[in-house]
Amino acid sequence: MRRLCIHTITNKPWSVEECIARYSAAGIGGITMWRYNLEGRDIRAVGRQTREAGMKIVSLCRGGFFPAATAEGRQKGIDDNRLAIEQAHELGTNLIVLVCGAAPGQPLTESRKQIADGIAAVLAEATAAGVRLAIEPLHPMYADDRSAVNTLRQANEICDALGSPEVLGIAADVYHIWWDPELKSQIAHTGKAGRLFALHICDWRTPTIDLLNDRGLMGEGCIPIRQISDWVDAAGFDGFREVEIFSNRLWAMDQAEYLGMIRTSYQRIFAEC
Repeated sequence: MRRLCIHTITNKPWSVEECIARYSAAGIGGITMWRYNLEGRDIRAVGRQTREAGMKIVSLCRGGFFPAATAEGRQKGIDDNRLAIEQAHELGTNLIVLVCGAAPGQPLTESRKQIADGIAAVLAEATAAGVRLAIEPLHPMYADDRSAVNTLRQANEICDALGSPEVLGIAADVYHIWWDPELKSQIAHTGKAGRLFALHICDWRTPTIDLLNDRGLMGEGCIPIRQISDWVDAAGFDGFREVEIFSNRLWAMDQAEYLGMIRTSYQRIFAEC
């Protein structure tokens, strides 16, 4: 379990305190915090509690959502990302995952330009805080309003344009990129460029009955998770494999039982103790 990390949203019914206690007791090595978990809490205290429980805070989710139809909307997105950088620093993690956003009705090329401009606007603050930013490409079904960055190639192009290789990189989520015919070569390119910052895992159920909240446990669907993970490792990545599952079906069940299912499915795929 040394490379197993779980996103708090995976066990959405639990509070952040419950996630910390339950994951630690189950021998989980890492945790990724979602920002909604931190609302109304002493962020530094949450970070301290996590480290005292023996876990690494792998990242903070999420920043991004830069595109907007108005300058006021774009500035609001930039300001929120500056707040996320402050929160990550207080929490004690050096990585923020960016779900980059898109503006409905706006050309995707313009949204991608606004994403690049928004990231550029916060790079100095991220650098000063010691916080890296990871662009997460999202499946094309989300291109209307959740992200205009839909492939590793598009994410790499933004990274190439902005530079800052020590600060700006990519989070590879198998749910979003498994279909890409360029996937293996783009993973290798991302690793060679030193910008492969994170790996997220879950599965694609068939049929998928909800485009957002019907992801599957590893092994429940059609994604070649182990193969993609091996490609990522071959590209030089040795970080956590982060379980990130949105599922009304799984959120409705007993979360302690569900956590056991996560551990079992992970061990089955990766043959780790």
